[in-house]
Amino acid sequence: WESLPHQQKPEQALLGIRKALGTFANLRPAKVWDALISASTLKPEVVRGVDIMIVRELTGGIYFGKPAGIETREGGEQVGFNTMIYKKKEVERIAHTAFQIARQRGKKVTSVDKANVLDVSQLWRETVIEVSKEYPDVELNHMYVDNAAMQLVRNPKQFDVIVTGNLFGDILSDEASMLTGSLGMLPSASVGGEIGLFEPVHGSAPDIAGKGIANPLATIATLAMMLRYSFQEEKAAEAIENAIDCVLRAGYRTADIAEEGSSVLSTKEMTEKVLENLEE
Repeated sequence: WESLPHQQKPEQALLGIRKALGTFANLRPAKVWDALISASTLKPEVVRGVDIMIVRELTGGIYFGKPAGIETREGGEQVGFNTMIYKKKEVERIAHTAFQIARQRGKKVTSVDKANVLDVSQLWRETVIEVSKEYPDVELNHMYVDNAAMQLVRNPKQFDVIVTGNLFGDILSDEASMLTGSLGMLPSASVGGEIGLFEPVHGSAPDIAGKGIANPLATIATLAMMLRYSFQEEKAAEAIENAIDCVLRAGYRTADIAEEGSSVLSTKEMTEKVLENLEE
């Protein structure tokens, strides 16, 4: 793995798919289900009621900026370099996405940057402020990324929608995911182009394939995101989420979220329980 050239690493293929599809906005919710509060590593009073949407710019920034590479320069010293770059229009479109989503939620956007140090973040902040004028009903505030990382574990309930660039969003969305206690509970969506890409946050987990112990709830919740954001079927999305909530409140769990006194189900059994509650 370590010997693979940068261009051949699997992550590069994923970046290429996002770029080709034009899915510039990654939507990563971090919702703490009431029945799973004890699964989080944080205190119950900190995570109870947490419902955050992280809107990460996905096709720009330092992951795509040029020049980038590793080269030997004068004196024979190797140098690695990447370029963090954003066009104004790229910031505008991700900002519009965040404000539109906020209108469907708590009407509050926190824009995360590093404007006190980075010129690219200064452009980011100025552009987000300009776009915000088209959404007078949505509150906008700004936060430096280092402070945002701290606030996510100190007081996560202050956030509704977080909008940020590719690198910062990559880090913060993973941090926020741990508020919920399990990657097996987290859906995600990459949208913005003609085709959306919907997938659970967790990977394919080949080490547990065929064992019937994988948590299907993130995949099922991802379907709810597809209905909400691609098809504008809010009632159908809510029905799926309510079915998940009912199953969890009834004490059913998969192995990754099991706790004392709960009924541990296989992947298939958990899916069937959700379907039963959906039909009801």
